[in-house]
Amino acid sequence: MMTAKNSSEKAASPAVSAASGRSWPARHPRLFTFLLSAVIVWGVGAVAYIYFYPHLIFNAWEKAIVNQGVSPAENGAPAVGIPVNTIYAMPDLASPSSKNANLLAGANHDTLYTFGFLDLSKEPEVLDVPDMAGRYYSVQFIDSWWDVFAYVGRRTTGTQAGDFMITGPGWRGTVPAGLTQISSPDNSVLVIGRVLVVSDSDLPTAYGLAKLIQLAPLSSN
Repeated sequence: MMTAKNSSEKAASPAVSAASGRSWPARHPRLFTFLLSAVIVWGVGAVAYIYFYPHLIFNAWEKAIVNQGVSPAENGAPAVGIPVNTIYAMPDLASPSSKNANLLAGANHDTLYTFGFLDLSKEPEVLDVPDMAGRYYSVQFIDSWWDVFAYVGRRTTGTQAGDFMITGPGWRGTVPAGLTQISSPDNSVLVIGRVLVVSDSDLPTAYGLAKLIQLAPLSSN
């Protein structure tokens, strides 16, 4: 004999079955929307961060080098930056104990470094390198997305003296005689040079050559 209780439970069972058959998002729409939004925001943010990260690092390097230079100030003196469109040759080799070890972490310990930033928005810059007489050296050019777009040095251009004109993406003109054009995809360029030091006694000679690597605007040539 079916009681009223059994009848009500039997009548409710289709509704319970229908509810249990619904998907998790349908049963928790607000939570599902929140989780989906969080995943989308995280994904977009991660992609944007990875894409723009090189540009952020480039800007940080530019700000540090232009404002503070690469050689720490002594005895509390104010830091001396490296002006844009100039190049600075470090007098000493990189080492873990050097005061600029953070900047040169992972650097070669047998080459002297030179640093500079270019602004090519107004006019091209001319890089003058001396005759290295077979000595290894290199000058690399890095755009604001941290892509190395050109090299000057023994492996690419030889060790003879030369003049190289670095032009920005919007430059239109005639390359003067005696200059080799290097086209930059960006108006902002990081220049990093290296000159090999064979031994401790060779350091003064290598430093003298590194200091002869110079930049000048095209209009002054």
